[in-house]
Amino acid sequence: MATLVSSIGLRGIEGYKVQVEVQLLPGNEGVTIVGLPDASVKESKDRVMAALYAYDCEIPDKKIIVNLSPTEERKNSPFFDLAMAIGIMKEAGEFKDPIPEDAVFLGVLSLDGSVKSVDGMLPAIIAAKKEGFKRLYLPVDHELPIHHIDGIEFYFAETLQDVIDSFSGQLSTFHISSKNTTQSSGNPEIIYTKDFQHVLGHQHAKRALEIAAAGGHHVLMVGPPGCGKSLLAETYPSILPPLKQESQFEVMSIYQLAGVTIHQSGLAPFREPHHSASAVSLIGGGSNPKPGEVSLAHHGVLFLDEMTEFPKRTLDMLRQPLESGKVTISRAASTVTYPAKFQMLGAMNPCPCGYIGSRHYYCTCTPKQIAKYQNRISGPIEDRMDILLKLDAVILENESEIQNETSAEIRTRVIKARERQYERYHGDFTNATVENEKLMTYIHLTPEQQEMMHQWTSKHNWSTRVQMKILRLARTISDLSGHNDITNEAIWESVNLRRSQVNDKRIEVAK
Repeated sequence: MATLVSSIGLRGIEGYKVQVEVQLLPGNEGVTIVGLPDASVKESKDRVMAALYAYDCEIPDKKIIVNLSPTEERKNSPFFDLAMAIGIMKEAGEFKDPIPEDAVFLGVLSLDGSVKSVDGMLPAIIAAKKEGFKRLYLPVDHELPIHHIDGIEFYFAETLQDVIDSFSGQLSTFHISSKNTTQSSGNPEIIYTKDFQHVLGHQHAKRALEIAAAGGHHVLMVGPPGCGKSLLAETYPSILPPLKQESQFEVMSIYQLAGVTIHQSGLAPFREPHHSASAVSLIGGGSNPKPGEVSLAHHGVLFLDEMTEFPKRTLDMLRQPLESGKVTISRAASTVTYPAKFQMLGAMNPCPCGYIGSRHYYCTCTPKQIAKYQNRISGPIEDRMDILLKLDAVILENESEIQNETSAEIRTRVIKARERQYERYHGDFTNATVENEKLMTYIHLTPEQQEMMHQWTSKHNWSTRVQMKILRLARTISDLSGHNDITNEAIWESVNLRRSQVNDKRIEVAK
């Protein structure tokens, strides 16, 4: 009868139970791994056998078959080293104690038998809990937030021998990280590097970004060079609410899979790829699909500075993640889906030289150059932006830091508005992300407001998507002001925020 040992496989950031079945059969000496293993899993047999040799394990001269079930799922991580080694040692009679049925084993083996961590440990741990396992054997990793995960016992092992000894009750050989066990269960202090108090002027832009933060709306900023677009975007995370615990786990899981270090887990991610970034780095991909920038910005912000310098084809790839909040990467070897619920901030100049419409500089661009430049942002992408924000240069002499609100004051209002939305929609939804059907159950326009919307829609030829975005913005503005119903003022402000400055400039050029 085969020996069964449990482990966890990953499909994107979603984990599933993998049953490692080990059996010794008569035949030529060797190890065969079946169950759709990829190269990293196939190489496990050499690592495992070297580790067993280092511990003087007497492996019979028989054929060793390792089956990874479910066999129809492709296995693409060396998570299974520890489970394979335990299964082979049990089959070879190296220990008599039973393997706990409610235990799962994760970790890659070094040639000397030590147990090491590998990318993707956190999503695997979360999956093990969901699968109902009560014990988890894994290597020591100080970065894992296990103090926040209840309902499962963690056994930290440095070597294979530690795991074997634990089956007979010798728990003293385990090394549990004191950093993890003593750390406070509260959220760590978040340090913001920039503050809106130090951004001079731009009161209209700050108000628009506050609305965007409160409702999770996308923003496209258009303005001349040096007017403050990048500074506003880089300061924007300071008014976002801290991430909830579940969101932190999702973000940390994605960063672990991508092999990227995250500095403050409680702070919403802020990603700003260069405009030379490839489509694969932005969306994700590769032979073994890895998360891209849209997934690394999950529950945070994706800032595209100099947005018109990105290839148009690359920008158009954002259309599906902006709508669905996820990205599916299909390759011949596998198909994975990564979450991508992000806010997009875009910044662009109004023309190639940047000074069309300026009162201080003369624009040197021809109408054809301007039209070509603005058309780099396709209509479908512009249609998906909630706020189209026109910026101008600030006269520093007229501004004072004393008059500026701090980011903490703005963030307090944003958090209150978010809490109203969570309570209204009974979940972690914002006005920008909730389904249309659920949103409309909480929007009751008066006949006067309906007539206003009808007139503006006819005048500007707004699509259905744009009309819904205006209603979503109005709902957020009302939440910030504490009103249960959408006010006329909220509709007026949302229309002004969504009015397309880019299209207006196109019309002017055409004339």
